[in-house]
Amino acid sequence: MPGLEDLYREIILDHHRNPRNRGELAPPAPHAVGHNPLCGDEIDVYLQVENDVVVDVKVGGQGCSISQSSASMMSQAIKGKPVTEVRALVRRFKGLMSIPDEDGNPIEPDPEVKLGDLEALQGVVKFPVRIKCATLSWNTLLDALAQA
Repeated sequence: MPGLEDLYREIILDHHRNPRNRGELAPPAPHAVGHNPLCGDEIDVYLQVENDVVVDVKVGGQGCSISQSSASMMSQAIKGKPVTEVRALVRRFKGLMSIPDEDGNPIEPDPEVKLGDLEALQGVVKFPVRIKCATLSWNTLLDALAQA
């Protein structure tokens, strides 16, 4: 579907050109740094979690359009969500990227977990080397959640 691919490409470019939730949160906000040494992508994730809800998130760093767009889309998707929903979204996104679960099994899509604009990144799967770019912010988010 060329029309859908064009729409997805535009969503990714929009998030790259106009990243959402850029910046930092002051300490003691949980903060994690992710780095992909293969391509040089770097992601910072700052969280503000209150009563088990991500009330604010900021992302920073530098890298390719895929890593930066994924971080921007992720920040929009998790803001205001309970941590349990955030973890379910991480799992669903990793499934979209064809990343297996902890036991090496494929992650079955949960129809309750909606990805929205994040589905624009599904084309990354065609380029396995770019999957790490798309998931860098998500892995960094998990590191920050572990501190919360």
